[in-house]
Amino acid sequence: MIEFENKYFKKFEFNKSQIDRYIDSAVKDLKIAKDSNVADVKFQFSYNSFIKIGVALIACSGYKASSRTGHHIKILEKMAEILKDEDIMLYGNKMRKARNTELYDGGVIITNKQAEEYFNFTQKVYIKTQEYLKDNFKTLL
Repeated sequence: MIEFENKYFKKFEFNKSQIDRYIDSAVKDLKIAKDSNVADVKFQFSYNSFIKIGVALIACSGYKASSRTGHHIKILEKMAEILKDEDIMLYGNKMRKARNTELYDGGVIITNKQAEEYFNFTQKVYIKTQEYLKDNFKTLL
């Protein structure tokens, strides 16, 4: 059983349409990333999609992430636990650090190769999430 710390998560009952909105928003961001030839755009929208997928997975577990310092790390941790995939924490944390450097420390150069790698990993996580939801939350699909 996955433990959700009270400091970062609140118990919350989501309905199907709420979870669908999280997934739809993640898919929209993933499409923007796919369609972009600009490395920074591909990266940023891949990261946004990645986090939204995590929010949806956590919602399926009956919790809502609290917006506070460190909450993206906690979302990544729970995604990795839920999907039983340690690479989620590894890639997600690399993405998070690059995004934070870009946002708060004056920038970072994301190469086309990195952006494509992050996009491809996010796409794999999305597919894994769809499989997880089909297996565990049939009523949501």
